[in-house]
Amino acid sequence: MSTPLDTKIISKLAEILDNSSLTELEYEDESCRISLSRHPHPAPVPPMPMAPMPAPLAAPASAAPAVAPAPAASAETDYSKHPGSVKSPMVGVVYLSSDPNSPNYVKVGDTVAEGDTVCLIEAMKTYNPVKAHKGGKVSKILVESGDPVEYGEPLVVIE
Repeated sequence: MSTPLDTKIISKLAEILDNSSLTELEYEDESCRISLSRHPHPAPVPPMPMAPMPAPLAAPASAAPAVAPAPAASAETDYSKHPGSVKSPMVGVVYLSSDPNSPNYVKVGDTVAEGDTVCLIEAMKTYNPVKAHKGGKVSKILVESGDPVEYGEPLVVIE
């Protein structure tokens, strides 16, 4: 016979999720298992045609030596508090274009409008667009396609 679910536990877990930067939370005991998750962009995103994913990993390897100085420059400047930083809404892998044969969504010097897609974050086989939070000129791209990124990590700087 199953026991009734304690709604106080669910309320407390939801409160913890709301008051933290966590995007997922799981709770399990002998009688039940509860999994809660939230996504910063709750609007459904239509699926995008994607090329096989091993290809993007090969492409950045050839470009990596040419862009190697960029991480050193970003280490000198902390862009996490910069008002123009577009930050990762989740943990995942960043892609600067929709597939290896397409141009990047943005490049340094491009002008973007609020809501324009600047990159994708792949998390759990789902590609999530990352949108510009304001309009302006792209002054820095702090990541390379195929880089793993953390929640809140600056990806692009818009001036």
